[in-house]
Amino acid sequence: MRYYARKLAFYLVAFWAALTLNFFIPRLMPGNPVDILMAKLAQRGGTVDPSARRAYELLLGSGSDESLLSQYFSYLGNMFRGDLGVSVSSFPTPVADIIAEALPWTLVLVGIATFLSFVLGVVLGTLVGWRRGTWLDSLVPATTVLAAVPYFWLALILVALLASGLGWFPLLGGYDVVLSPGWDPEFLGSAIYHGTLPALTIVLSSVGGWLLGMRNMMVSTTSEDYVLTAKAKGLRDSRIMVRYAARNAVLPSVAGFAISLGFVVAGSIITEQVFSYPGIGSKLLQAVQNNDYALMQGIFLVITVAVLGANLVVDLLYAVIDPRTRVSG
Repeated sequence: MRYYARKLAFYLVAFWAALTLNFFIPRLMPGNPVDILMAKLAQRGGTVDPSARRAYELLLGSGSDESLLSQYFSYLGNMFRGDLGVSVSSFPTPVADIIAEALPWTLVLVGIATFLSFVLGVVLGTLVGWRRGTWLDSLVPATTVLAAVPYFWLALILVALLASGLGWFPLLGGYDVVLSPGWDPEFLGSAIYHGTLPALTIVLSSVGGWLLGMRNMMVSTTSEDYVLTAKAKGLRDSRIMVRYAARNAVLPSVAGFAISLGFVVAGSIITEQVFSYPGIGSKLLQAVQNNDYALMQGIFLVITVAVLGANLVVDLLYAVIDPRTRVSG
């Protein structure tokens, strides 16, 4: 029980530190969101009097007469209420609404693709490591070459071959623009069709790392005494491979998978940019290009919470998978 209490306390402190950094970093960055908004209005030929500017300052949280400490506690209160501010690039849309609209697209696309690449890499790595020295070893260089190819280049090649050349997949977008988003079969089918090629790009570029890591751990694990003892007892090879070798060899991959799951929320900016996919990565790029500090701050906060949450869950599950981690040294 003390193990779980220590882990929970550590992640609570890490969460507080992340919130604090998320408060101070935008305030240390150059520029003012109100000035950016005023510049956009000026480009459209509009003028803003001082009273209206002051109203924008209060709305966007800049130019406040409160002390920094008071602003900090107000910020914490707003965070726990789900108030992430107002986006400058999509004014006057709240940041929470923008994130809520884009996040499901990224979770479905990158989440499923990450899970598939992890499962495929672990299964193939288990087989290759168990039967090392056979023709299966040729899978290692074949998949690691795909992982070494620049990500944007691989995405562009797949677009040129499968979308533009053969016409098997659409070139861009998350769904057919003539459809209205909903849970009807026609829209879901269109979303799956548009997301297949971006997901394939993510799987091809990441499966090699999982395969290589699992293969190397399997080679190391199969020489352990408990595996040799299991073979001496006459147990089936499949049982030894799964219950003895793979169960212990997969532990480092599980820890890496936790980090990958956390960063699923961050999306894949390059993938979403190449395929014009409406996910959180494209929103983050939009926020950076428009100096939208409120939107950046909200997205960074969601990413931080996702990473900490994923690592906490896997840390707790890790103690169940490997009881040795609960033993204090």
